[in-house]
Amino acid sequence: MKTLIFVAVVTISFSLQAQDIQNNPGSNHGNKFEQLGTILPTPNVYRTASGAPGPQYWQQRIDYNIKCELDEKNQTLTGSEIITYYNNSPDAIQYLWLQLDENQHSSVNNANYQYSSFIPKELNGSQVKKWEEARTDNGLGDKVTSVTEASGKKLSYTVNKTMMRVDLPALLKHGQQYIFKVDWNYRLTNRMVYGGRGGYEYFPEDGNNLYTMTQWYPRLCVYSDFQGWQNHQFSGKEFALGFGNFKVAFTVPADNVVGATGQCQNYRQNLTPLQWSRWQQAQSATTPVDIVTLEEAKTSEKNKVAQKKTWIFKADSVRDFAWTASRKFIWDAMPVYIDGKKIMCMSYYPKEAYGLYHKYSTNVVAHTLKIYSAHIFPYPYPVAQSVEASNGMEYPMICFNYGRTEKNESYTDSLKNSMIEVVIHEVGHNFFPMIINSDERQWSWMDEGIDNFFQYFAEKAWDSAFPSRRGPAIKAISYMKSPKNDLEPIMTSSDNILQIGPNVYTKVATAMNILRETILGHDLFDYSFKEYARRWAFKHPTPADLFRTMEDASGEDLDWFWRGWFYSTEPCDLAIDTVKYLRSGSVDKYFYEVAISNKGGLVMPVIIEWTFADGTQETDRIPAQIWRYNEHHITKAFLKDKIVVKMQLDPKKETADIDESNNTWTKFGEPAKFSIKY
Repeated sequence: MKTLIFVAVVTISFSLQAQDIQNNPGSNHGNKFEQLGTILPTPNVYRTASGAPGPQYWQQRIDYNIKCELDEKNQTLTGSEIITYYNNSPDAIQYLWLQLDENQHSSVNNANYQYSSFIPKELNGSQVKKWEEARTDNGLGDKVTSVTEASGKKLSYTVNKTMMRVDLPALLKHGQQYIFKVDWNYRLTNRMVYGGRGGYEYFPEDGNNLYTMTQWYPRLCVYSDFQGWQNHQFSGKEFALGFGNFKVAFTVPADNVVGATGQCQNYRQNLTPLQWSRWQQAQSATTPVDIVTLEEAKTSEKNKVAQKKTWIFKADSVRDFAWTASRKFIWDAMPVYIDGKKIMCMSYYPKEAYGLYHKYSTNVVAHTLKIYSAHIFPYPYPVAQSVEASNGMEYPMICFNYGRTEKNESYTDSLKNSMIEVVIHEVGHNFFPMIINSDERQWSWMDEGIDNFFQYFAEKAWDSAFPSRRGPAIKAISYMKSPKNDLEPIMTSSDNILQIGPNVYTKVATAMNILRETILGHDLFDYSFKEYARRWAFKHPTPADLFRTMEDASGEDLDWFWRGWFYSTEPCDLAIDTVKYLRSGSVDKYFYEVAISNKGGLVMPVIIEWTFADGTQETDRIPAQIWRYNEHHITKAFLKDKIVVKMQLDPKKETADIDESNNTWTKFGEPAKFSIKY
């Protein structure tokens, strides 16, 4: 049994990383329309050929009970967590792997992923300091002080860069759970200097900090049916996590306002009576209510206190937990109702962002939940929060965004649109990957690109003239026409992608948009994608599960589409080569034989707009399958009732054709004549 499972894991991991395997290389057919076959993993009892979870699908569960304390003076965080690990797998587990993401800042325990570097024309002090630190132990990163069983007995553990292996005293068998405790601390970093998602931002004008506590606690890696432990080193990008329940208590300066994943259990103890009454008022408000006002935030900035308070939050069925704290925060809230369920939408922001966030943030949160819920499934969590932190990153029920105004609270339309865009995007991540929990570390496109696809809907629903940067086919053209050395298939491990924005975000959003608008149509696409979302909510889907479900629910063979858009770098470039024009004098009919070349290599539907001599137009839409027998050249004959004066390929720019100069034909000349016999 163990051998069979090992072979399956190796096969699946290899298959999913494979690229566009050609069935008939060197031929003009039998490649682009072949089934994906061995490129996809073999179906099994865990994942079916239809794309659904199998009858024996399983996933692990991890519960956390965490207590931590923020020391603002020394900029340290000290924590202790009790972890309960439930082994739902059929395997007996010998050890557990935990992620230590904070080690990315350590000069000795980072992932050691090297990048090319250069000496800039001007060096600032911060850059020099970081280079100096890299030569010695800079003291940053997680300091694990104790790992014990629930009884207090010490456990053996090994730290390997950004990963920690905890050796179990006995095999953890199927159906068993194991409780252990980890004590740790680390020195917080100035995020604006060291980068990364977590740490603090210091505001020299008022001497205060804004904390983004993300990827802050040692947390379990995913152990899955398709690859075992996902313990790839953390390179500062994305991550994979399992679901569980959290109870977290954090002690912070008493004047700090706190937001976090989940629901607060002790607002009444931590808010002033006036703030508590505002919180109660916000429960039934139709517009955002200030829980902490601008004036109160400004007062807190000036009058720092030495006391501390403990905030307690709980969250169930989440893959991660993040929180934020600052005495600078203004905080507003209002509910939105999704399928009759109340969700509290909230925003936290410093005065530097007041002009934009007070007007837009919470309203955009509510708007995003409504649009995404309509297209995917009803938002299941009780809270959704937006935090302005000069950042852009997502976590369950809370996200960090940007958008600071001038000191007089003025802002440009460009800044406003960027702020709305990032709030929609990060709130949208609640669906991908926080609920539909794909492995970001391998396939960032499954959350980033798909989120961008739905983000486009939300932007246009917010404002039909919104200047969306991604979604329509035309947005991907500049990337798809790049030199081959600058391109990778979408199905490339995230750490190896050169231009992650155009590849993971833009190209995927374009591909999904084309699939909905041009290939399947709205009804088939929407039904199929909702089925994928329903099947894999609160589970761990792989690309194959998405591909198979979309085909299974739509009744369309889409292997050619996945092969071309996700496993290849070929662009769409169709060209009209020649047009033969014939006229039948006996019945006054007009025949056109069109020869078209596929210069780019990506097979796509052929969309032809005909303009007639009388000024009218009509469009023929030929499915991509016309390229099955010759992937390079096709001819197609058409019968028309009127004289054509112009032909145009892809008139509405649906296919991301990278060269429109060869898409038009107007040189018809005199027709050849022939007769029709009946």
